[in-house]
Amino acid sequence: MNHFQYRDKVLFAEGVAVPEIAAAVGTPFYLYSAATLRRHFSAFDQAFAGIAHQTCFAVKSCSNIAILRLFAQLGGGADIVSGGELYRALKAGIEPGKIVYSGVGKTEAEIDQALAAEILMFNLESSQELAVVQERAAALGKRARISFRVNPDVDPQTHAYISTGLAKNKFGIPIAEALAVYRQARQLSHVEIVGVSCHIGSQLTQVSPFIDTVAKLKDFLARLAAEGIAIRYLDIGGGLGIRYAQESPPEPAAYGAAIRQALGEMACTLILEPGRVIVGNAGILVTKVLFTKTGQKKFIVVDAGMNDLARPSLYDAHHEIVPVVRGEVAAEVADLVGPICETGDFLARGRELPAAGAGDLLAVLSAGAYGFTMSSNYNSRPRVAEVLVNGDQFHQIRRRETYEDLVRGETIPDFLV
Repeated sequence: MNHFQYRDKVLFAEGVAVPEIAAAVGTPFYLYSAATLRRHFSAFDQAFAGIAHQTCFAVKSCSNIAILRLFAQLGGGADIVSGGELYRALKAGIEPGKIVYSGVGKTEAEIDQALAAEILMFNLESSQELAVVQERAAALGKRARISFRVNPDVDPQTHAYISTGLAKNKFGIPIAEALAVYRQARQLSHVEIVGVSCHIGSQLTQVSPFIDTVAKLKDFLARLAAEGIAIRYLDIGGGLGIRYAQESPPEPAAYGAAIRQALGEMACTLILEPGRVIVGNAGILVTKVLFTKTGQKKFIVVDAGMNDLARPSLYDAHHEIVPVVRGEVAAEVADLVGPICETGDFLARGRELPAAGAGDLLAVLSAGAYGFTMSSNYNSRPRVAEVLVNGDQFHQIRRRETYEDLVRGETIPDFLV
């Protein structure tokens, strides 16, 4: 459920009419519903009520500090993959002890930053990374809490670009080889083994890959226990999908029940890293029609492009497109395209779309996850505004960039003056 609904043919976000926001901030812009964010976070977190767990929101999916603060107020932590995401999480007020640091390429500076913050744990991905963390922790007089991300070679049955749990993917240590690095870590002076981590992919619409993964993790935990290596945290990642079109992913309650049954009696705390399932349907992208073109096919040209929402061009992803103000004209088959100088610049192709003319507003649904966070300045386009609705009020939580922002940090050297 989300809080984007029509009232008298006008799309509202909670208690605010979307055209009112468009008039105030201009287009395009991302629009989020605080009520939906709270509802989705609570629904996911409550699916694991009664067992020791920590919900660590995947910051990469939607990183605005206002949204991170909202989750922090609900007791949420953060799953981060960069020093910038750590900075955002701390700025938003997320407790360091609720932050887990994933990712295959942490730099020394980023490792130092996380050690200084005293985060919950590093999810390490190689023995070389382990050596660097040991070295940096020793230099700073710290003791790094670590887990290793194991790769279970489970097919998540999702898009190849967001599959992370197969042996051919770059992520994690093959589960058959992971025991050796745990033995290695046990000998080191400035690391403390606290967990095991695993994440197999994103936009999973079936429970079975998760269950297969849990089975392999339980077996691996038993092997660690036989070695006398105690594990306090089991991080099973995220990846639960949402409905963009015809998908039928399990509800968080069903997902939680299946995971709990598969885990059985566990002595460790469960770490969960949801992202898309919480924010995906809590956000939309609002765009304005600039022109229409008719030739061999119909094109609707809007002011949002692939630099604003990369998913359709990158993954051929489907997003429902709806009018902000419903008209009486029937839908028409068309391509919804943006102003970017690329043939790959589209938001929808060959689809039945709302009949629209210049000046009309359209809403691209299910855009809350991997929308703004993947946006860019390609074609020297300022990144768009982000707006958060809370009841009958809206707040611009990120202003639209200006042309001055585009060149900030750039200089013309003296020899060109």
